[in-house]
Amino acid sequence: MLESPRAVDCGGLAKGAAIAMEWDWEDPDTLNPTMDTFLVDLARCEKLEPLPAAAPYDRDTLRGLGVTGIEFAAWRSFHPGGLATDVVPLRSGSAASERGTLFQVDGDRYFVEHDIAEPLPLTDGCMEWAYAEHLVEHVPVRVAVAWLTEVRRVLAPGGVLRLTTPDLRRYVEGYLDGGKFFARHRRLLRTAGVGPPMPERPAFMFNQLFYLYGHRWIYDFEELSYLLTRAGFDSGAVRRCDFRQGARADVADLDRALRRDETMYVEVTA
Repeated sequence: MLESPRAVDCGGLAKGAAIAMEWDWEDPDTLNPTMDTFLVDLARCEKLEPLPAAAPYDRDTLRGLGVTGIEFAAWRSFHPGGLATDVVPLRSGSAASERGTLFQVDGDRYFVEHDIAEPLPLTDGCMEWAYAEHLVEHVPVRVAVAWLTEVRRVLAPGGVLRLTTPDLRRYVEGYLDGGKFFARHRRLLRTAGVGPPMPERPAFMFNQLFYLYGHRWIYDFEELSYLLTRAGFDSGAVRRCDFRQGARADVADLDRALRRDETMYVEVTA
C-alpha cells in the first residue's frame, strides 16, 4: 500500500471511485491496488525543478530555502516552511522526482521522494518540527520504530513531532454505542465521495479499520506512546492533543477536518 493518506483526504478517492469498474469494500486484496493506481495518477504538479544541493541536506541549506520542518505522506505541504515527502514519485509532464533528490514544486514548495523504511536524507537536528497524518498505521511496527527514530534524529532539541492516526479506543467505543459513531463516519465518507456506501453492519465497520487502506497496525494512546519511547523519545514528553490544538499552532493547523471523527492527535517534544 502506498503511503499517501493525505492524498486520499484531498479527494483522491472520489476520483478513484469514479474510474473504478469494480469497488468491493469487502475485498481489501482487490481494493488496495485500485487505490494505489489512482494515488500514482494524482501525484502530479505543474512544475518540478531539481535543486543542485546534494544529500544529506543540512540546516543551513534548508533554512536558505525557508524550510523549517518536514511533512510526511504529502506531495505538497500546506505549511509554507514544510518539506513534503512521499514514497510515490511526483511528476510534471515527462519529468519525475528521483529518490533522495530535493525538488522545488510549482515555484514555492519543496519535495523529496523518500521511503520511510530508509534513513532520511537529512543531517542531525536540522528540523524544528515534523508532521505525519494517518501514516504510522500503514507500516509494520518495526518500520515505524526505525522511521520515528530517524525523525527524532533530525529534530532539533525542543522540536515537535505531531502524529495523527485512527484511534482504536474510539472504534471500540463506537462498536458499543449502538452504531452512532459508525453512522457519522459513513456519512462523512459519502460526503467525500469515497466509493459506494459502506455496509452498515457494526462488525464490518470495525473490521475495515484493520483490513482496508493498507493498514498494518492500529493504535490507542498507550500503544502509540510505547512506539515513541521505543524510538527514543522521552515517555514524559508524549501528550495527547485536540484537533488543531498543540505546541505549535502552525503545525497543528495542518490537521484535516475530513477524518476528525476517528482521529487521535499526539505530540512529543524532542
